[in-house]
This record gives sequence, C-alpha cells and structure tokens, in this order.
Amino acid sequence: MSLSPVEPTAAPAISIASQESVARPVVVKTDDLTKIYGEKRAVDRLTLELRQGDLFGFIGPNGSGKTTTMRMLATLLQPTWGEAYVCNCSIYTQPKEIRKLIGYMPDFFGVYDDMKVIEYLEFFASAYRIHGPRRRQVCEEMLALVDLGYKRDAFVTSLSRGMTQRLGLARVLLHDPQVLILDEPASGLDPRARIEIRALLKRLREMGKTIMVSSHILPELADICNKVGMIELGKLVVCAEVEEVLRRVREKLVLWIGVRDDLDGAARVLEGHPAIESLDAKGDRLRVTLKTNDVDYSDLAAILVQAGYRLTLFREEEINLETAFMVLTRGITA
Repeated sequence: MSLSPVEPTAAPAISIASQESVARPVVVKTDDLTKIYGEKRAVDRLTLELRQGDLFGFIGPNGSGKTTTMRMLATLLQPTWGEAYVCNCSIYTQPKEIRKLIGYMPDFFGVYDDMKVIEYLEFFASAYRIHGPRRRQVCEEMLALVDLGYKRDAFVTSLSRGMTQRLGLARVLLHDPQVLILDEPASGLDPRARIEIRALLKRLREMGKTIMVSSHILPELADICNKVGMIELGKLVVCAEVEEVLRRVREKLVLWIGVRDDLDGAARVLEGHPAIESLDAKGDRLRVTLKTNDVDYSDLAAILVQAGYRLTLFREEEINLETAFMVLTRGITA
C-alpha cells in the first residue's frame, strides 16, 4: 500500500526506555500514525512502542485522539498515513492476523440482554472458532478469572455496570489474546467496581498480557501502569515510564514541615542551610524548596528537634499523574 508522504512536525514526545524494558520484545509499534477528518487531525504523527508485559496508560481529554488511535490499532479504522504493527503484523496487510492477537473492548459495547451470561460467552467463543467441550471449559475459566462464576446463569440484563464491564473483559479474553486494548474500562463504575477492574488488570499483566488502557481517572492509572502516554489534540506529548514522568515534573524537591509552636522561629533556624533554596510559610506549615531533586535533607528534622521544636509534619510534597498532566499539557481540547 502506498502511503502519503510524512510532513515535518514539532519535536517528538518525551520517550525514555529503561534497561529492563529494552530486554522485552516490542509488541505494539506505531510510526507517524495519522488520522485526518477534513481539516481536523484526530491523531497527528503518533509514534510509540509498547513492550511485552507493559501496562500502558493512555491519558488525554475528550477529543484528544485516544479512541481513534485504539481503533486504528484494532484495525477498525484506516489511518490517513503512517504505519502500525501488532506483534510484527502490519495493520494494512495483516488485519486478520492482528484480530487474532488482540482483545479490543470499546468504551461502550453491545450485549444481548435476552442471553444468560454463559450463553453470551459461548456465542462469542463459537465466533472465535472454539468448539466442542473446549468451548464450555474456556468460558468457565474466563468467568472464574473475572470473578463472575456465580452469575453464569443470570441474564445479562440483570448485571450491574461493573459486572457488565467484567463480562466484556471475559469476552475479549476468550481467544487468549497477547494484547488488550481497553477504552475507558472504568467509565461509569462505582468505587468498588473500579477497584475490582484495577485488580483484574494487574492480574492480567502478571499473566504476561500487554495492555493499553485509556482512562480519565489518573490516580488509578498511576497505581497499575508502568508506562503512560499523554495525548493532546492528536499529538503524543509524553511517552515514558511513570517514574520518569514524575521525576521530570519534580525538578526540585519540596518539603512540608510543621511544628507545634513558633513557625517563624523554626524558619529562622533553617535559614541558611546549604540544601535549602527557599522557605515560605503556608498557613501553619513551612514549604521548603530544596536546591536539587536528589539533595540529602535528612538532617533538617534533627536540627529542629535539637533547637527544641516538636515536629507535627515532615514529608515530601506528593507528585502524582494529575500534577504531571497539568504541567506537561496545555489544557487545549478539540
């Protein structure tokens, strides 16, 4: 297939691979993947690599290009130009092979309300050409994996939203895919259901699956993902290990310190310390900015205690994916 010429563009997204990740084979790879609708670039020269066992969090606002990217990887949407491979199979020339290798779950998927749970899975198992006694066995195994065995004879229409999502995961796992592409699997779930989905994704990663999951719930992605990508207006602005993203955002370490009495006096005690860049009183606490990200501040607490102050707080300022997302993106939506 002839592809359109690649146009020049801005600097590539942040992308740093650890030595451990390099040892694992590349499972998903895109090269300048682009999708244009009229004058709108839904996905703009997206280049990334996922390695075997990665649990990749795909982050971005509505209309940023997450779903379009996932649909192209699932061979459900043709790119305008660029290339993508899943397990070394091209989305252009080997779509049938890719569909055997992936499990794709869209943000909203249809279920057959007049079927029982086990019937629903057996229907799709037959579509995957799983026949005979093996079909019932696989369906039972998937129900056990997603903890829905006790609902095997319930009608699909009776399931809660969280149970329906787990049933959807069971469905895409029937043919034992190597790659899972999950678009907002926790959307609309209550807190308990989100915890259950998160635990299930961790279990699937432990089984060696490579997982690409989009979500708006950033703290949950930080808890389960080893790698994240941030997309804005179709451009991948960040693609790195979670620890690297957080380290990049926190260029300087910040401490929060609280004392029982005389906050101003405690600030004077710490003034002039060689590790401290600045001190600011914020309410009943001190915000202490250190000169570098890796400076040794272990003696600060001892200095205050020796000066007669009783500590009520001494901790590093937390940096999370929400903070990183706000710093690294501009907040522009389509």
